[in-house]
Amino acid sequence: MGKTPHTILCTVLLASVTVFAALLFNSCDGKQQDNTTKSKGTETMSSFYDFSLTAMNGETVKTADFKGKVVLVVNTATGCGFTPQYAPIEQLYLDYHDKGLEILDIPCNQFGAQAPGTDEEIHNFCTLHYNTTFPQMKKSDVNGANELPLYTYLKSQKGFRGLDEHEYKKLLEDMFAKADPEWDKKPDIKWNFTKFIIDRNGNVVARFEPTADMKKVEDCIKSLL
Repeated sequence: MGKTPHTILCTVLLASVTVFAALLFNSCDGKQQDNTTKSKGTETMSSFYDFSLTAMNGETVKTADFKGKVVLVVNTATGCGFTPQYAPIEQLYLDYHDKGLEILDIPCNQFGAQAPGTDEEIHNFCTLHYNTTFPQMKKSDVNGANELPLYTYLKSQKGFRGLDEHEYKKLLEDMFAKADPEWDKKPDIKWNFTKFIIDRNGNVVARFEPTADMKKVEDCIKSLL
């Protein structure tokens, strides 16, 4: 009997435990974030609109261009158990882009080495399998010495508050604890498909872990449009 999609996804996550350990060294409710960090020059970056990114085609993308928009920032990967979230993210873009939603897709290979391809290969995968049309940035780090300054800022605004109830919750928690016993006390991005939502005034209003129901993400976005 062939493997079911559920089995395949679980296998991908389980296989990433060893890789991740080797590589490692929630709605719009306005609750305060205790786990925050300020470093890497963000002392002078006091607003979401102070940053620049590089698109996969090499063009500079300034966050200042998104003033007056609602923005979803997400770190993605093509070989992850959460990769199917590309589909509802694309649906959000189709449903709400005309109403003021922008999406910044930032591929990242830091979590289980699950985004190993080139920028072009990642783009081709996403368009072929999920028909994505939202902008893709160059593959970048979101944690550590080479993390994007934007992510230093985002994490300083919304720290980690725990994983949502999900079939992968215990697997992820065990994996994180094995890699770092203090994992839950740090604001770092924990895994692929962590999402930040920025309102029309540049406020970072929510952080959703990959285990969050995408309906909650949509409800948050709708409340801001």
